[in-house]
Amino acid sequence: MRLRLMIDGMLSVHAKRAVFTAMTGVPGIVSAEVEMGEAIVEGTALDEAELRGAVETVGCRVTHIERLPAQLPLLAPLEDSP
Repeated sequence: MRLRLMIDGMLSVHAKRAVFTAMTGVPGIVSAEVEMGEAIVEGTALDEAELRGAVETVGCRVTHIERLPAQLPLLAPLEDSP
């Protein structure tokens, strides 16, 4: 499951790091990419209320959550053999 969280109140790099750190405590998260104003999280059985709560603990607010399609890992190109 992949989710995009739109986040209000991330006004500095410190806030961005705080949001990332807060998300590490949410069960089920496998990865998180946090940018100013949004985060994309991937995991299993993610609880939207827990994600909102984690973001709120650092003084920010989730304004919208969007489900994203699954992303497959990229494979290295195969080499042609003579």
